[in-house]
Amino acid sequence: MPIQTFSTYLLRLPPLRRRLLLIATDLLLIPFAVWLSFALRLAEPWPTQLQSCLWLFPAAWLIAPLVYGWTGQYKGITRYAGSQVLYALALRNLAVVLLLHALDGLLQLPTPPRSSWVLLWLLLTSLTGLVRLLLRDLLQQINTGSRRRRQVLAVIYGAGDAGVQLAAALRYAQSHRVLAFLDDDPNLWGCTINGIHVLAPQRLPWLIESQRPSQILLAMPSISRSRRRRIVDDLQPTGIPVLQVPSVEEITAGRTSIDALRRIAIEELLGRDPVPPVPHLLGPGVSGKVVLVSGAGGSIGSELCRQILHLGPRSLILLENHEHSLYAIQQELGTMQTATTPQLIGVLGSVTDAPMLEDLLERLHVQVVFHAAAYKHVPIVEGWPLAGLHNNVIGTWTLARAAVRSGVESFTLISTDKAVRPTNVMGASKRVAELVVQAIAEEQAQPLHHRQPIDNGKQTHRSRFAMVRFGNVLGSSGSVVPLFRKQIAAGGPITLTHAEIIRYFMTIPEAAQLVLQAAALAEGGEVFLLDMGDPVRIRDLAVQMVRLSGLSVKDVGNPNGDIEIVCTGLRPGEKLYEELLIDAESAPTDHPLIFQANERTCPAEQLWPQLQALDEALRRFDRNTALDVLATLVPEWQPDAEPVPSLRR
Repeated sequence: MPIQTFSTYLLRLPPLRRRLLLIATDLLLIPFAVWLSFALRLAEPWPTQLQSCLWLFPAAWLIAPLVYGWTGQYKGITRYAGSQVLYALALRNLAVVLLLHALDGLLQLPTPPRSSWVLLWLLLTSLTGLVRLLLRDLLQQINTGSRRRRQVLAVIYGAGDAGVQLAAALRYAQSHRVLAFLDDDPNLWGCTINGIHVLAPQRLPWLIESQRPSQILLAMPSISRSRRRRIVDDLQPTGIPVLQVPSVEEITAGRTSIDALRRIAIEELLGRDPVPPVPHLLGPGVSGKVVLVSGAGGSIGSELCRQILHLGPRSLILLENHEHSLYAIQQELGTMQTATTPQLIGVLGSVTDAPMLEDLLERLHVQVVFHAAAYKHVPIVEGWPLAGLHNNVIGTWTLARAAVRSGVESFTLISTDKAVRPTNVMGASKRVAELVVQAIAEEQAQPLHHRQPIDNGKQTHRSRFAMVRFGNVLGSSGSVVPLFRKQIAAGGPITLTHAEIIRYFMTIPEAAQLVLQAAALAEGGEVFLLDMGDPVRIRDLAVQMVRLSGLSVKDVGNPNGDIEIVCTGLRPGEKLYEELLIDAESAPTDHPLIFQANERTCPAEQLWPQLQALDEALRRFDRNTALDVLATLVPEWQPDAEPVPSLRR
């Protein structure tokens, strides 16, 4: 029978008949192994000692199948047989040999040479194991052969545990054919893993030319962000899509498997390697406290809530003016709760609602406030400056005064690098919010009897007011990354305001963790700056996102590319680069990524009348007066000469 016909016959056999075929094969191998153990030991085809030990044939034929069946040898699926099957066979055959030897001594039967017992054990294990491995490879080869034309030719980068497991999973899934491993370790070069060669990364061009792989699979789930970025930068010029295995956390948590390949997200390449938190800074600021987060449904606010929940506050209050965002974060945090986690209180309301805030802070005895609520989209706030000023400036002033009246222990404002020498209304509004916090912090530094009556309230102790200023965060609603991702999915073009624009990027979890640690450092009035890492040229970011999507950039050098990048010009109020310092040098703190700046402030006796004037102008919907007040408070910003459509009748 031809091999192909026999292979097809095997595949079509029902499981029970395959098992019976395997039993029949073992029954043929058992007497053969008995004969061979004597023939090899005595170097004769039919030695005299074998003739006196013919009892071994029926005894082995009876005992071995009983041992095999009783220990479950025929319950395994041959197609997936591995090393564990061989170990189990060795133990079963050892039991067979020991039972035969015991029978020999019990019945005083003729005894074979001692070495024949060892040979019999080795031969039984080798022959029965070889049959199973041959059948496994034959069955896999049949399935692979039928799908070979549809298999993806792949190269695995990383010959460690993850790479080996990935290769095995792909072999069973039969979706890929692994051509080679690539690894940085010179000790592995020239070795083979299950028949697959391990090559140096420098051999990739040769491999591409000779084998033409369709994918490169990065199987190094635990490497640092910087190393992953270097590897991807080296691989991208090849033009071959790079996929990666899931992270170690995803695999160990059971959320996915090693062969669940996915494209590398740009968020996994930008930013620096995570820095472990300073233990004495992360917990004490919120542990056992009643904590309120404004803007709890936003990018930073929601991440602050996630991390605060793990630090053991007494209760966590989620203040949000967007109904759906509040519902989403409540549902998410609700799934994280256990019997020991704090109480979650969702509040639908605005930071500009003074009566609601004062009632909320006093009734719930709030001790710690993180103020993350803000309008932050530059073009939108530029088009509707009064709404931005009302939310960002008046909202901060209202919440801060309510916090003072209720006697909170600490208040931390989440600010932005756009507040430094702002060229847009959003940045200028956040700078005024900083001035509010600085002015209140100065008032709090004074003795209680010297403070303004409006701010004295029920206060019996000094509240700590501080702010944390940082730049773009990856994945936020205002980030370019989601926009570019949508544009690539739509087939382009990617719209870029300027070819030379640069920005700093930080992951949302890292930013939130640093905010919590900065709040613990606050003594009152500090402007904390977060080390944002290296700047990123946004055009390079766009190019990299296109390549990570398995596409190419369409330009003069590549007119047949997939995605075009179009520069539309800087938007109103947009800067080519952002800064974190206004006019001061920064000083280090106890955390290597948190710095402190001592910057100019506006005394409360000058600031409060200006804010009153701004509030009145906003109530009258008086755009000109409101922007004039803003220009007075932030002289480095100047209002745009172009009018904005008015809704005033």
